[in-house]
This record gives sequence, structure tokens and C-alpha cells, in this order.
Amino acid sequence: MSAQSATLKSKEELIEKWSKPEVITGSEMLLRSLLLEGVECVFGYPGGAVLYIYDAMYGFDDFKHLLTRHEQGAIHAADGYARSTGKVGVCIATSGPGATNLVTGIATAYMDSVPLVVITGNVATTLIGTDAFQEADIVGITMPITKHSYLVRKVEDLPRVIHEAFHIANTGRKGPVLIDIPKDVSAQKALFQPVDSVQLRGYNPTVQPKKMQVDKMLRAIEQAERPLLLVGGGAVYSGAHEELYEFVTKTEIPITTTLLGLGAFPSGHELHVGFPGMHGTWTANTAIQNADLLISIGARFDDRVTGRLDGFAPKARIVHIDIDPAEIGKNVPTEIPIVGDVKAVLQLANESAKRAAKADAWRAQLQEWKAAKPFSYSDSGAELKPQWVVSMIHETTGGDAIVTTDVGQHQMWAAQYYPFNKPRSWVTSGGLGTMGFGFPSAIGAQMGNPDRTVVSINGDGGMQMCAQELAICAINNIPVKVAILNNQVLGMVRQWQELIYDNRYSHIDLSGSPDFVKLAEAYGVKGFRATNKEEARRAWEEALKHPGPAVVEFVVRKGENVYPMVPQGSSIDQMIMGDAE
Repeated sequence: MSAQSATLKSKEELIEKWSKPEVITGSEMLLRSLLLEGVECVFGYPGGAVLYIYDAMYGFDDFKHLLTRHEQGAIHAADGYARSTGKVGVCIATSGPGATNLVTGIATAYMDSVPLVVITGNVATTLIGTDAFQEADIVGITMPITKHSYLVRKVEDLPRVIHEAFHIANTGRKGPVLIDIPKDVSAQKALFQPVDSVQLRGYNPTVQPKKMQVDKMLRAIEQAERPLLLVGGGAVYSGAHEELYEFVTKTEIPITTTLLGLGAFPSGHELHVGFPGMHGTWTANTAIQNADLLISIGARFDDRVTGRLDGFAPKARIVHIDIDPAEIGKNVPTEIPIVGDVKAVLQLANESAKRAAKADAWRAQLQEWKAAKPFSYSDSGAELKPQWVVSMIHETTGGDAIVTTDVGQHQMWAAQYYPFNKPRSWVTSGGLGTMGFGFPSAIGAQMGNPDRTVVSINGDGGMQMCAQELAICAINNIPVKVAILNNQVLGMVRQWQELIYDNRYSHIDLSGSPDFVKLAEAYGVKGFRATNKEEARRAWEEALKHPGPAVVEFVVRKGENVYPMVPQGSSIDQMIMGDAE
């Protein structure tokens, strides 16, 4: 049975099964504890320091593990699983190089507030600090990029540590938690008793907001003539999409969603003005610059959204809603801070929220701007344009797929030309901008959502960073549909070198990349190639009908640029519009 098709026992069934106290190994404690946390699948790669853990998996039919082909593939898959399901993603790696291969994925999850429990093996406690074979201080290495870390020195502590790790990862501002387990601890035996309670002195995230602050925001809305909502990933992670929709419906405030906020609010709604920032819509950026009240909901004012900070939202009073008090006022001066979970804040606000009555002219103005300056490009009958490909993927999936991306031009085209109407349908690396993320994260998303179509949109550069994970798609029949926009170049770097570095193209040529169709077939995955619209539509529709994984290579125009574009160091109203300019 594949990991994807496994039917897990309920927590109640497992507790009953293990109700009698038993003396078992630390490795068995780990596996049981993970199942009690509701873990459906673990992504990992074995090695010497975790052999006791992998030995405990042998014959343990309740426990499902997916063997990736690289530790980076494992953690990105766990990340994609977490983002698309709202559950905690879990991965396992051995000590030394196995653990350090996870670092990029840990940083990716940390920057984007994704809940992961990362389990690493380590050398035996008697060898720690001796530079033993495959020893690395992974707790020290990852301290700046984890929410919390544990080095487990006593086997008796494992059930408590695992329960605490899941609690920390998935509460407050979510994030990755590392559990480092020395090899002798995983082998030692002790009495196992499930842990249900959590007592963490000093860790009490503020969930419920202060009503006084929410009332201040509501009064500001009544006074505002040009209000705007800036909604980020926090609205998705808190599961607040219904509350957000109610809030927008009651107040009729126009809304822009950041790159990670896409899907928190239906893109097709008349009050939605697109996403803001470096490659966002002209309307969203212009609205921010002219708003007199900007309400940030679960967004952290990243530089890709704000552009030059001293030129950002110059006319607006700022309301900042965030569960992490450290984010409020960090980048942008805030007049009305509201600390709390987005869902809880909006639930309270919706009790008294009223229509922004003074904003009728503003709403009409934004509708005019939206109609006048939508995303646009010059289509071609001779060449395959990447924007057309993304629009075709949206059309053929009915806009209902989970879409993962790598990082670069294709990522921006996917955000621009694949509108999202459901939360957790968009999986992309935002803060760290991690190449290699797109394809393995799609595997995790598919494992967590076996009944949905999962599409991974990649560039020819990032695809090669984790292409080896095609093997596990073939072996486990994981039906991810992979679209490669192949322009034979590092596209976003080329665009910057063209526009900012006076056409000095330095080390961006990817013309030596493999034949992606043959590469897919070498792994046992169905492969297709398209060079024009007719071929593209035929190949993609065939890939969608195929019951297993499929790769479609779209050969697109090499010199195509992503527009609009705000040059780095400019304010967000200084946009290069490209073909539309």
C-alpha cells in the first residue's frame, strides 16, 4: 500500500491500543507519538544516526513514511503538505550532512510561518562535542531559523517533547520546531505513556485581541474616505477566510492580498484589486499610495510589497493586525496596533462592523483603475508565451487546482494569471525565495490532498534542483502534474540584468539543460513537450487525463519579461509597465 492511500486509525483508537503502559524504545515512542499527533505521512531519508528509528518503522503498518531522494526534497514536501492542509508537516533526516541538507527548507518555512516538526538524528550523547563521524550541531546551526529547538538527552522526555513541539509549531505565529535525537536515546527503553497536556511557562501567544483596539479600527473605518485592506498569509494560516469575507461584505472596503495571501479572498470579487508590490497590479499599488486608511491583516510589510519604505502609503493611517507583536511597527509606523489571531480579531470586528459609508467615490475610482490597467501582455501566434500557458492551465483546471511554484518569472506569471478563489490552493516560497521548492512541495500537497488536482509550475532552472523526486512520484503513483516553462535561461536574473545592469548578461545560460521529456521518462513518468499553442493545449489536456504523474515542457519565449515591475529601491508607484506602457 502506498503512503498516499493509507487509512489512518483515529487518535482514540490508537490511545486504546496503547492504553496499557509498556516499556519500549525511544524510536517506538517517537513513531507512536507522531501518530497520536495525527501525522498522516512523514517525509524522510535514513542514515546511521536514525537507523533505530527506521528499524522501528519495519512492520509498523500504522506508520506511513515516504522515502524522498534528497533531504531537501523531504522538507519541501513536508512544507507543501503543511501549507495546503493547515496541519503540521513532518520530516526526518540523519545527523551531519542529512541534517544540514534541511537548513534551506527550515529557513523557507521559518520566513513564511509554516508549521513543521523537523526530526534529526545525532551521534550518541557520549560523542557529542567530539567531532565524531557525521556530527553537526544542528540545534546551533538552525537556532536563528527555528521557532524552538530540542536536543533530547533522556528517552523519558521524548513523548513530552514531541507533544510540545507540535503545540509550538502550530500555535501563535506558526513555524518550524527542531527535535534532535542522539542515536543512543533512540535505542534506550523506558515506560511509554501518551502525553495530552502542555505546560510551557513563558509561551502564551496572544490570541484574543483587545476590544478597545478593534473599536478604534472600526471608528477609523467610519471616518475613512479611501480605506484599503492589505491581507497577507496570516489570514490563510489562521483559517480566517470566512471571517474575512464577512468583514469585506459588511464594510465594503477594497482589498489587496499579498503573494502569500492569495486565496484568502476570492480573486474575482469586485472589491479585490489584485496583489501589491514589485510585480503586483497597478491598481493595488496605486490604491496603497492613495489610501487614507490601510488595514494590514496578517501581513508583515515585506520589502517586496512596500518598495522604498519612506515612500510607502504616504497618506494612510496604518492599522496592523498580527499575532506576532514583534512585527507591529517593525517596518512601518503603526497608529492602531492589534495583537491577536486574525480569525479572532475579525470575529470580534464583525460583531460591530459597518459599511464604510464615505468611500463610495473611492470604490468607483478603483473599479475604473482595474478596468483601465489589468495585467496584460503582447500575445504571439509564432511563439509560446508563458502568460498564455498559465492562463490555459487555469482554464483547463477550472481554477480549482492546488498550484505550487518554484521561484522566478514563472512564479510571478502564475500569481498574475492564475486567479485563486480558495485558501490553501497557492503554495509558493515567499520570504526566502527558494529555488527547488516548487516540485517537492507539490508532492507534499498531493499527499495531503489526494482528491484534488495538484499542478507544479516550474522554471527550467529550479526544476533541476529537485528533479530527482520524480522517482517517488513514479514509484508511489503520486499524480502531480508538472509544468515546466522552459526559456533556457535564469529568467528573473536575465530580466534584472537587462533592465538594471545594461544588458550585461552574466552566467544565466541554461541551454545545456536536459531534455525534460526524456528525463521524466527515465524516471518512469509520462512526458510531453509543446512549442506552440495547439501542442500546448493538446499535451496539457492529455497530461490532466493521465491517471499518474506527468511532466509537460512548454518551450516559451526566452526574452519575455514580467510586468509590471517596481525596480528595487523605488516606491511602489514607480512601476515599469512594459508592453502596456
